Amino acid sequence: MASDIRKNGNVNPSDLKRVTVVLGAQWGDEGKGKVVDMLAAHADLVCRCQGGNNAGHTVVVEAQEFDFHLLPSGIINPKCKSVIGNGVVIHLPGLFDELQKNEDKGLKDWKNRLLISDRAHIVFDFHQQVDGLQEQEKGKQSLGTTKKGIGPAYSSKATRNGLRIADLLGDFKTFSEKYKSLVESYQRMFPSLEVDVEAELKRYQQFADVIRPLVVETVSYLHSALRQGKSILVEGANAAMLDIDFGTYPYVTSSNCSIGGVCTGLGLPPSTIGEVVGVVKAYTTRVGDGPFPTELKDDVGDLLQTRGGEIGVTTKRKRRCGWLDVPLLQYTSMVNGYTKICLTKLDILDTLPEIKLCVAYKKNGQPIDYFPSSAAELALVEPQYEVMPGWQCNIEDVRDYNSLPANAKAYVEKIQDLVQVPVKWIGVGKGRESIINVE
Repeated sequence: MASDIRKNGNVNPSDLKRVTVVLGAQWGDEGKGKVVDMLAAHADLVCRCQGGNNAGHTVVVEAQEFDFHLLPSGIINPKCKSVIGNGVVIHLPGLFDELQKNEDKGLKDWKNRLLISDRAHIVFDFHQQVDGLQEQEKGKQSLGTTKKGIGPAYSSKATRNGLRIADLLGDFKTFSEKYKSLVESYQRMFPSLEVDVEAELKRYQQFADVIRPLVVETVSYLHSALRQGKSILVEGANAAMLDIDFGTYPYVTSSNCSIGGVCTGLGLPPSTIGEVVGVVKAYTTRVGDGPFPTELKDDVGDLLQTRGGEIGVTTKRKRRCGWLDVPLLQYTSMVNGYTKICLTKLDILDTLPEIKLCVAYKKNGQPIDYFPSSAAELALVEPQYEVMPGWQCNIEDVRDYNSLPANAKAYVEKIQDLVQVPVKWIGVGKGRESIINVE
C-alpha cells in the first residue's frame, strides 16, 4: 500500500486521509476512552493532541478498569504506538505515577510503544500550586478547575517563558536558568509560593534520563507514518464545550479541544483528516461551575448520577446531570464537522418511563437560532423539550441494533435526525464488548 501513495514523486492528499479523530461533543466524560480503545484495534498510532492530566479516560478490559490522564487510551493495544503530541502539557511526576498504576493493573511493554513530542510543554508542581492560588483569588467567581496546573502551564507557553521537553533534554545548565527565572516570575505574582528549586532541578535531571528514549520529533514521525500508509487515531481530551474559543468561556479548559487542536497539537494538516467521531452521552453531564441549561436538580438527576456512576475520574467530584441538549450538539457539530456519532451510556436511561430531549432554546420567550457566546446569556435560555416514551427494560446485553426496544431506537433516530449526523455506534455498558455497531 505504501508504494501506491506516492504519485509522480509527490504525496496525493486524498491518499493521506488516514487520520480518524475522536472528540467529546458535550462537556466531557462522554466515554471517549472506550471509543478510542475500540478504534485503536484498527490503528497503527494513537495520539493525544492537547490538554494534560486534567483529562480522565476510563477503559474496561475483561473487568479490569484502566484510568488514563496523560496516556492515550490506545496504549492498551499492544500493536499500536501511542503518541503524546506537542499540544499536550505534561506533568512528568503525574505521567510516571500513571504508568506505574496501570502497570500494576496489567499494562505491559509501554516503553516500546510510548512516544513523547520534544515540543510538548512541561507542567511543574509550582504550576499546580499557582492554579490553586488563582482559584482562591477568584473567590465566588472561581472556575472549578482541576488544579492540575493546566491553565498556568498554557499561560507560560503563551507568555513564551515556558519550558518544553526539548529544553529538559538539552543543555541542563540553560534549563536550570530558565526554570529559576520562571519560578521567580511566579513568586513575584504570588509571594507565598514556595519552591525548593535545587531539589526540583535534581528531580528533573533524573526525569530527563528516564524519558530520553521516549522522546521524538513527532511532526516528522507522524508524516512519515502517513506516507507509509499507516492509520492514525487522534484522541481528544476534555470536550467541545470546554474549548477555550468555542466553549462556555470562562468555564472552559485552556486548550483547543475541538478539531483545530488536532492540527496545532500534532502538526497534521486538515487534508489528512478523514473521519471525525463525535462522542455523545445519551444524557448530559458537566463537572465544575458554569451554565447548564438542561441540568436536573431532582430525583431524575440523582438517578442519572447514581446509575451512570457520574464521578469524575480526575477530580472525584460528582458530575451534574441533565437531559440531552440537542442545540448544544448542533453547535459543536458545526465547529467540529462530525462524520459519525458514537452514542454512549444509552443503558443508563433503561428505567425511565419518559425521557425529555431538549430540541430548542428560547430567550425572553422568543426562539433563538444560535448558541449563546456568553455564559451569562446561556444561563438565561429556556430549554424547549420534546417528551419521548422510555423503554423500561434492560438493554445491556443487546448487540444488534434491530434487537433494541422500539422506543430506544426512536430515541436514537430522533437524535440522528436533529443533529444530522449518523449514529454509528451505541454504548450499552462499561466493557469494550458492550457496543452496538449500527449498520
